[in-house]
Amino acid sequence: MSVELFKLDGKVALITGAGSGLGREMALGLAAAGCDVICADRDKGWVTETVSIIHSTGGKASRIVFDVANADEVAHLGRAVKSSHGKLDVLINNAGVAPYPKRLHEVDPADWRRVVDVNLHGPFLVTRAVLPLMLEARAGSIINVASLIGIGGFYPGMAVSSVAYAATKAGLVGMTRQIAAEYGSDNIRANAIAPGWQGAGTRLADHFKADWSAEDKQRFEQAIVAGTPMGRRGAPKELQGLVIYLASDASTYVTGQVIAHDGGWTAV
Repeated sequence: MSVELFKLDGKVALITGAGSGLGREMALGLAAAGCDVICADRDKGWVTETVSIIHSTGGKASRIVFDVANADEVAHLGRAVKSSHGKLDVLINNAGVAPYPKRLHEVDPADWRRVVDVNLHGPFLVTRAVLPLMLEARAGSIINVASLIGIGGFYPGMAVSSVAYAATKAGLVGMTRQIAAEYGSDNIRANAIAPGWQGAGTRLADHFKADWSAEDKQRFEQAIVAGTPMGRRGAPKELQGLVIYLASDASTYVTGQVIAHDGGWTAV
């Protein structure tokens, strides 16, 4: 196999949640491989910083600011991309939120709804908005960022995630497979990545642990290390290779798959 298959020169990608964490690292990786990256986020400051980093390394990138859960803001996305870039080769649905970890009986219905709106309804809205561009080109790669929590539950004696987060990420897996089934004949592929426990640098990983006691933090870290054969958390940058593969011509016969990127967590 030629390494040329992994090059993304001439391709255009849209990444939601590109302002920080996994989204930023994926944007940097795609840009380094030659892709023209449309960085989307609801936070103008964060996404502007991502674009600036890409430009500083000689890459191509632009920004677009919207909330994936806002149907009115997403409605014109396809036309905006068509106007600015003429096409869309790759969509990465990465934007997501996670509420403070609680067991199901403690979850506020409003928190449940917000997570569903962003993590599941958001990817539906964004994908629906840009699919006409891929149908027109009869080609495209959709990459949905799920989670190992969407594949199997985890409760090490304390709440470390949320049933809402787990349910939406499992739903995203189902959506991925159905898209693959419906659009395979149009040469549009859909795959999901299920990242494992990530280290510092992601808003999802950092925002709630600030309130934890030192004992709870240690307990959580010990549970992660014990359950991960590689014995460590992942680094957001480590996702770049997998995303480049799924976005490139190296994976033209890969669709409907859920690829765990978790240090072996789901293998044991």
